[in-house]
Amino acid sequence: MSQEAPRSAGEMLARAREFLARKGTGEPRLEAELLVAHALGLTRLQLFLRLDQPVLEAEVARARELLVRRGKHEPVAYITGSREFYGRAFAVASGVLVPRPETELLVDLARAQAKELGRPVSFADIGTGSGCIAVTLAKELEGSTGVALDISSRALEIARANAAKHSATLEFIEGNGPEALSGRGPFDLVVSNPPYIPPSERASLAPDVRDHEPALALFTPQDDPDHWLRRLLGPGLGLVAPGGTLLVELGHQQGPRALELALATGRPSKLHKDFAGLERVLEVSK
Repeated sequence: MSQEAPRSAGEMLARAREFLARKGTGEPRLEAELLVAHALGLTRLQLFLRLDQPVLEAEVARARELLVRRGKHEPVAYITGSREFYGRAFAVASGVLVPRPETELLVDLARAQAKELGRPVSFADIGTGSGCIAVTLAKELEGSTGVALDISSRALEIARANAAKHSATLEFIEGNGPEALSGRGPFDLVVSNPPYIPPSERASLAPDVRDHEPALALFTPQDDPDHWLRRLLGPGLGLVAPGGTLLVELGHQQGPRALELALATGRPSKLHKDFAGLERVLEVSK
């Protein structure tokens, strides 16, 4: 932003767009709207209705601080502390992945499976992160009971806060993978968005992801992209009740390998494509 302070919200927004475009952020127009609105304590809609509103020096300073952070490729969701998922606002911070729109497919499929069962269901979310999947299922599946598991105490802290915010009843467990739920269940639904990026691919990631989102939630151990998939198809599938379903989010090139591994279990399996046409979710029936 230039040294001469903007005089109105509209002028601040225009300069913010120019600044982020120069910095090469992903969506400078949308990001400027979100950050300027946040700095002014407004929604995006309110911002557009108040473009002529004068801005205070403190508001300009606040907006400048947020824009500088985004210019360094910090995710917008970390800067504002919130991201929408399935029509609800979820608190996010540097200890959890930013919820992605493509993950909503996992929720769609879980809802469809629950509808087929025609009764309240039990579910487990393995690697819950912000809790966006578990909280959404708890709200969308009336009468359901759910368990949310994560290895990160920081992630569970954020997930618990999101559950409280949305009045979702869930049990939270700290543990490493499906083995941590041994002796529990069985569950009608086991869902997971596990790490699936080999560490060797780190350099190819966008700086927003590579430099800011938690490595524990992004990268697989031993440079093995199918590490978590195999555990979910082993102990994870063992948690699924007869007639139940395992749903696993996949990396964009993981589909063929995932289907082969799933079919080797002898269970009916199929892939589901996301809105971009990528094989995004593996479904395995018990």
